[in-house]
Amino acid sequence: MPKVVDHQARRIQVADAVQELITEQGLDRVTVARTASTAGVSVGHVQHYFPTKDEMLLFTHERVVRQILDRVSALGERATRQRLPIRDVVVKGLAEWLPADPRRRSAHRVTLAFLGRTVDNPRLAQAHAETGRLIRSMLATAVHNGKECGEVPDGTDQDLAALELHSLAEGLALQLGSDPDAATSRTALALVTARVQAVFPGRCRQYE
Repeated sequence: MPKVVDHQARRIQVADAVQELITEQGLDRVTVARTASTAGVSVGHVQHYFPTKDEMLLFTHERVVRQILDRVSALGERATRQRLPIRDVVVKGLAEWLPADPRRRSAHRVTLAFLGRTVDNPRLAQAHAETGRLIRSMLATAVHNGKECGEVPDGTDQDLAALELHSLAEGLALQLGSDPDAATSRTALALVTARVQAVFPGRCRQYE
């Protein structure tokens, strides 16, 4: 029987190598040859799946974002089982984007590398914008649900609140990543928590 090739697994293998290189050495050190060596595959293998460096970066960024969103979704599911208020989920979800530990710092370095390339590549810029819209949509849904359960005042503009929370987390992530002496991860989390509590000041009634 012919061998069945898992193409997605091979792309992920390359993407993991790209992330490792970016994390340890920076984007400038990411070449096809180094990526192939890090992944333990041939140069031809890498070029088959990713003809350009930007395509490698796009897939790697999409993988990192998907991993974060999967963790956020899991947080929501656990919160429902544990009957936690929505604001707790929002705080923990936003914290996933803060480079506060090795895993999140690695993801943040990929995000920064990707962001730098969006200036000259419309396709990457579009992907970055779509990610931002998705995050804000999720936050807006959380604010809407907060209104339904009593955590958020009825007059709150959910889209504006989502933009505010997203901008705060994104700005703090950049601050922690570029100048960690300016703010600790604990301070950043405290700022996020305070702002989320301001948007979600009420008591959750959904489990009553």
